[in-house]
Amino acid sequence: MTTRIIIARHGNTFTKDQTPLRVGARTDLPLVETERGTNIGKYLKMRSLIPVAVFAAPLKRTTETARLAIAALDKDIPLISDARFTEIDYGPDEGKTEEEVIARVGEDALEAWNANAIVPQGWNVSVDEIIKAWNTFANDVERNYKGKTVMVVSSNGIIRFAPHLTGNFQKFSEEFNIKVGTGSVCVLEKEDGDKHWTVKEWGVKPKDKLSDKLASIA
Repeated sequence: MTTRIIIARHGNTFTKDQTPLRVGARTDLPLVETERGTNIGKYLKMRSLIPVAVFAAPLKRTTETARLAIAALDKDIPLISDARFTEIDYGPDEGKTEEEVIARVGEDALEAWNANAIVPQGWNVSVDEIIKAWNTFANDVERNYKGKTVMVVSSNGIIRFAPHLTGNFQKFSEEFNIKVGTGSVCVLEKEDGDKHWTVKEWGVKPKDKLSDKLASIA
């Protein structure tokens, strides 16, 4: 019996003509487009990966993405707000450009964050608490949704810690880019009797997969 957790990152909060800022827990921006959220639902429907419940961080960008995905799935799926998946607090770098962040923490610090989830100095982040949240959630899923599929919609800073569920985060981070793009999807599965979760997909871009499907039909 397979229990499955789908993890999706929210869609874009900045338009192409805007300068992206580091947006964390204290900045509640809405989406500026609907494509990515809708494509998440279309992709899952194409793959027959239909969640029985969708959990989303209580921020506009995550909640709106979840609603768009559910609408595209065309199913009556409950949306559950879960504060455990609220984005991290970037401290003094909240609302800053990448250039400003690099000027404060240095390029090496950001590279360590993107490659190994090592938190730069000054960010208000408890790595232990985030890992605990993922483990607790995974245990909740096994207990309440055994043999079923659920989805989580969260942000980049939180999602990068999900591979701790594999039992070997270091090995995973050496093989994969832990930074997940906007609107991208990850799939984790666990079979009965397994100790850890297995990552089946990581950072998949639904738009690319949907385009491939259309191309194969044409």
